[in-house]
Amino acid sequence: MNGNKVQVKNEQYINYELIETLRLTKFPKPGEIILYGTAGFRTRAELLDHVAFTMGILSVLRSKKKNAAIGIMITASHNPENDNGLKLVDPSGEMLESSWEKIATDLVNIDDRELVPQLKKIIKELDINETLPATVILGRDTRISSPQLAMSAIQGINACQATLKDFEIVTTPQLHYLVASTNANGSYGDPSLFGYYQKLSVAFKNIRGNRTDNGNYFGKLQLDAANGVGALAVKQFQEHLNGFIDIDVYNNGNGQLNHKCGADYVKIEQCPPSNLPVISNMRCVSIDGDADRIVYYYTDEENKFHLLDGDRIATLIAEYFKELLLESQLILNVGLVQTAYANGGSTDYITNKLKIPVACVPTGVKHLHHKALEFDIGIYFEANGHGTIVFKDSATELIRQAAKNESLSENKREAAKKLSQVIDVINQTVGDALSDMLLVETILHAKKWNLNDWEQSYRDLPNKQLKVKVLDRNAITTMDAERKCVLPEGLQTTIDQLVMRYSKGRSFVRPSGTEDIVRVYAECENKADVEKLAVQVGVAVFNLANGVGQKPVLSKM
Repeated sequence: MNGNKVQVKNEQYINYELIETLRLTKFPKPGEIILYGTAGFRTRAELLDHVAFTMGILSVLRSKKKNAAIGIMITASHNPENDNGLKLVDPSGEMLESSWEKIATDLVNIDDRELVPQLKKIIKELDINETLPATVILGRDTRISSPQLAMSAIQGINACQATLKDFEIVTTPQLHYLVASTNANGSYGDPSLFGYYQKLSVAFKNIRGNRTDNGNYFGKLQLDAANGVGALAVKQFQEHLNGFIDIDVYNNGNGQLNHKCGADYVKIEQCPPSNLPVISNMRCVSIDGDADRIVYYYTDEENKFHLLDGDRIATLIAEYFKELLLESQLILNVGLVQTAYANGGSTDYITNKLKIPVACVPTGVKHLHHKALEFDIGIYFEANGHGTIVFKDSATELIRQAAKNESLSENKREAAKKLSQVIDVINQTVGDALSDMLLVETILHAKKWNLNDWEQSYRDLPNKQLKVKVLDRNAITTMDAERKCVLPEGLQTTIDQLVMRYSKGRSFVRPSGTEDIVRVYAECENKADVEKLAVQVGVAVFNLANGVGQKPVLSKM
């Protein structure tokens, strides 16, 4: 994770004959249809060679169209180890433009002999200049299938004579950073892994000063790295942090990826991961396989587990930013973006106590990120711990100027200086578990809080998630950011009636994007009621989606 391999092509042209030969002989399409979803293509690894090859080609077309470097990340995040996936990253480090998701899906699933004609059609319709140079930035996680898929992508890139920058093993957020910094010509940071570690760690140390402990905050934590690529990144970070925080790393790559460990496991199972020693009140962190999700937790003296998830992280950040803005007296519009999965306790706290506007969008990081861009400072986190903060350029400039303005009082200038430094701790391109961890540690240190202090800010409502097996997930359609069910007819009315039976009851359903299941979310004032509500809504989903007379199949998320 210390360097990159660069292959520069002086002649930029697409070798259609080679592409056709490779697709027919080496990368034929298997029988299954594979869709580009919210996280790109994701399925069993053995089905993805032709996807990687084809996306290598499409990344070059995208680069020529945008006249900028495009990224390819090979990962399946929190999925089991035998899965893998691949997604493209746009010039500013953001997710691939939606219209190109359909292009990617069509191109991957087209008949092998139609690939070249379809490529030529795309080039013509989108007015892509084939003579322009193209650059592709490639990264992969630590899955055993990732090197092979990387080679497949490289063959597609090489068939188009594009420049390749292969960073090999990186976290997903690092790949997003590398794409953004490459295209920003130095304004976002040095386009290297060293630049990534240096930017975040220097800002973190500048804010913290020399004090490791502060009040109830102690500079030591346990980190569960899900046996993924994040374990390697944490090791590199430790070299840059110089003892400013003491991190004990568990599930560091010696075990099975994401198996009984990682942020997703901890969030769903509501318990500590395997192989992490339970120490009362120790601050613990779990990240996922590609290091873009993070959750905090601790176990108290009575062996009770306490989870501080993405909702908690979002409210902590929002409160801290509001405090700094009040101290600096800078007038900036701060907003927090959530999905329907956000706990009602957090929404109530943000809206009524912090007085910060909350927007709700459909599930998926691209929806949250897009909405967050509407605010001067947009904060977004999914409950699963995936999120970040984005700043408008005008907001960044205002903060930087105030930090240097000698005419301001010392208190105002210091608050603006902290905001300016915080900006550099954040990876604005995408949710970054390690960047988010440094930000949370910064805030807890500043507030002199331990995790119990943080948890006391508001009470989470008990909640439950279930999966319901259905014959056809398309029988369920939703609206209002997935909070209301449109079809099947009568289901939303039934949910509304069930919810009314319970204090602070809330429930919604949404179909999976990849399999024939429907996800049920429920929350209530007390735990016994939420168990009942979740099952009742699950049975209603099953009966109205499948027809009465069959036995419902319900399982935990």
